[in-house]
Amino acid sequence: MTGILLYLFIFFVKIFEVSLATLRIVLITKDERIKGAFIGFFEVIIWVILAATVLQNINEDPLKVIVYALGFAIGNYTGSAIENMIAIGTTNIEAIVHKNDGKELSKALRKMGLAVTAVEAYGMKDKKEILYIRVPRKQVNAVVKMIRSFQKEVVITINDIKPVYGGYRTIRK
Repeated sequence: MTGILLYLFIFFVKIFEVSLATLRIVLITKDERIKGAFIGFFEVIIWVILAATVLQNINEDPLKVIVYALGFAIGNYTGSAIENMIAIGTTNIEAIVHKNDGKELSKALRKMGLAVTAVEAYGMKDKKEILYIRVPRKQVNAVVKMIRSFQKEVVITINDIKPVYGGYRTIRK
């Protein structure tokens, strides 16, 4: 394989390999080590073959390095976009709302099947309620939109979390 076909091969295989690496890292950080290790096995095989292809006759064709680096950069972007679409894991949403809206909002969130814990709090000028909501990452945007429909000046923070043990609708006991 030579010329443009070689460059296209390097470019697209590198994008694929780096996308796999991104998914592997996310899986491992989400406590899915076996899945991450499985992906890592194939990732390394691809990397070795691709690196050998790029390094072969590198002095005569240094453009392969540029194509490889471009594939790496785009692979990072592609891998993170794929991971966002797959939305692996669980997120904790913390919403600080006016006390009056907290009860009604909690009921609406629970009707959606979400785990909600409400804690009384005091803001600078009035009573508040802090809602802790455990949400599958795929539902985060919909839940935030719903919360904001109840109250415009809500304070929302979102944090990815590792697997949760115990509690309502928890897979790991």
